[in-house]
Amino acid sequence: MLESSHRTFVAAGRAVSETDSGYPRAISRVLDANRLDRARISISGSYYGARPLPLDSLPSVCPHDCPSACALEVERIDQNRIGRIRGAASQTYTHGVVCAKVARYAERQHHPERLTQPLRRVGDKGMGRAAFAPISWDQALDDVAERLTRAAQRYGSEAVWPYYYAGTMGLVQRDGINRLRHAMRYSREDLSICTMLADTGWLAGVGVKRGVDGREMAKADLIVIWGGNPVSTQVNVMTHVAAARRDRGAKLVVIDPYRTKSAEIADLHLAPLPGTDAALACAVMHVLFKEGYADRDYIWQHADDPAGLEAHLASRDPAWASAITGLSETAIVDFAHLYGRTKRSYIRVGYGFSRSRNGSAQLFAVTCLPTVTGAWANEGGGALYSNHGLVPLDRTLVEGLDRLDPSTRRLDQSRIGPILTGDRRDLGDGPPVTALFIQNTNPMVVAPESGLVRRGFARDDLFVCVHEQFLTETAAMADIVLPATTFLEHDDFYTGGGHTYLQLSRAILPSYAQCRSNHDVVCALADRLGARHPGFAMTPLELIDHTLRASGLPGVAEFPDDGWLDCCPPFATAHFLDGFGHADRKFHFRADWAALGHDHARLPAFPDHVAVTDDGDPAQPFRLVAAPSRSFLNTSFNNTPSSVAREGRPTALIHPTAMANLGLTEGDRVRIGNEKGSVVVHAHAFDGLQQRVVVVEGIWPNHAFEEGIGINLLTSADRGLPRGGAVFHDTSVWLRKA
Repeated sequence: MLESSHRTFVAAGRAVSETDSGYPRAISRVLDANRLDRARISISGSYYGARPLPLDSLPSVCPHDCPSACALEVERIDQNRIGRIRGAASQTYTHGVVCAKVARYAERQHHPERLTQPLRRVGDKGMGRAAFAPISWDQALDDVAERLTRAAQRYGSEAVWPYYYAGTMGLVQRDGINRLRHAMRYSREDLSICTMLADTGWLAGVGVKRGVDGREMAKADLIVIWGGNPVSTQVNVMTHVAAARRDRGAKLVVIDPYRTKSAEIADLHLAPLPGTDAALACAVMHVLFKEGYADRDYIWQHADDPAGLEAHLASRDPAWASAITGLSETAIVDFAHLYGRTKRSYIRVGYGFSRSRNGSAQLFAVTCLPTVTGAWANEGGGALYSNHGLVPLDRTLVEGLDRLDPSTRRLDQSRIGPILTGDRRDLGDGPPVTALFIQNTNPMVVAPESGLVRRGFARDDLFVCVHEQFLTETAAMADIVLPATTFLEHDDFYTGGGHTYLQLSRAILPSYAQCRSNHDVVCALADRLGARHPGFAMTPLELIDHTLRASGLPGVAEFPDDGWLDCCPPFATAHFLDGFGHADRKFHFRADWAALGHDHARLPAFPDHVAVTDDGDPAQPFRLVAAPSRSFLNTSFNNTPSSVAREGRPTALIHPTAMANLGLTEGDRVRIGNEKGSVVVHAHAFDGLQQRVVVVEGIWPNHAFEEGIGINLLTSADRGLPRGGAVFHDTSVWLRKA
């Protein structure tokens, strides 16, 4: 039974109803001159209206690597300085809330250590600022172009590897590097480090990268946060959770290997061993089928093989799952009953699934739950992993996809260590990588197997150019360092993983010192290298305008003045009542892993626990989770004073019983290691995890550790199944008193 009231998208006073066709073109038809009354939404009577900003505030969008992509109100003190940043009250997902680290963005924007001018290395790699001398922009760009050309002339164009990730999530400033890549036939990049495993698992069942509007959490009676810690990493989720708890008495369940800040405020916390979530999900479904909670009418209409799934799950009972997960049978059954009897149940899937060798299989199993109960059909029901696939944008101009040569080799960004140290499993018959051009990432700290990464960057024959805001550990290994703008100093547009808005943000400050945007640097290099593409001659706003119009969306001139265009689809589409993303329009209980990745042989068709994790042995009995901290975002903010003060120092959360067995007391130095090496941190007794689990939150810079290298020394560059992905939370280690 469909439990929903009428739902509309409202723009400039004209409603786009569920019966409108041509979404998202329906959005563009309703925009008019009333710019302050745009992109509002009415859901079952709840209404958030637009309001004009205070005179000292300007609209913007947070660019950092977070699903929230918060709409912002930036306090501008004068033409060159900002004060406080707030969440935009009139954007109905952000709803006036922003995380503490971005609220204090002035610390980063006006940090005394921001890069101010191009630098050439004149000393040893890794020394720091003393190893660099200032040069002009023309000298720097000429040198970079010459070194990239020499690398290509000696070994072929694939010896050059433009390397980037999500230091900004803006589509122009992040992805424009690909336009240079394709125009020059440089090595391509497999963007595996963050979401590939989770993407693959979601697509296996749902078939398209979108889910139920995050604002509908406020309409749920049960919210399950699975594999994420939004109090620390996506605070806006908690705004809508709080509304559901206040207005509906909703229950909150958090499933995570340790008691995070989110789990602390939950009604129920389940802490399975890392990499065992699929076993929990299968046992829950076993109970749902066995005890009559499965919505058989919904399943037979909307799923591909319900009979096969039920037969498969017959042996996946709570006792089986308990032995794998470390959870009690009672806890598993109680959760199954709670989930089964609550029709408006909403699962908010986190990125923790994307950190394990079996992460795709785990997330796939979890997505089957709302299909078994039919929760997708209810307002406030279903699941969300990411809405980055919600709006079908034509990225041809931004990324230069019309110049892409599919025969050019593709290198896995998560395996930068093995690649730079000559691993033929990655390089194949192709040339070594002898030139890197890096934007938006800090692989010396964030990439797995830091020991190999360091060895690779230390090569004398490797040329490195880093375009950055600070002299990060990666920039310190570079030959040329170029100063970069922040999001407040350039134009861009953004999709959001956690919501349904497409957002446009304009520069509100001039470029600091001699900083230049990613777009400007890419275009300047293209000119020197002789790369040809129309996008190199366009401004960011021109690229945005062309992309929007090519995608059937309002252009820049017609875009809402506040920059927030709500692209929420009609209810039936948002809840997959008119079909899931597969060709047969069904949810797939039987996953076609072969269509999603080449390394699929070990993945079963039906949801199941896949025992391919680094599960330890007597020599390495502990499971390490290198989780994100509240005050850092990858390596962003790990140099701002308030964030460092709040986090203190690198610390291992260890169960008190394990500490006692190891002879450790509170604050002791503890060495954590495996076959890749070891690091020293301080121990903190913490009973919110199983005794085999140890957690080190970060990511701290390498220099914060006693021996000058951080926690990713211990993590593996192995590829997750079936198409790759970094496995940061899938690491076995030993512990001993240092």
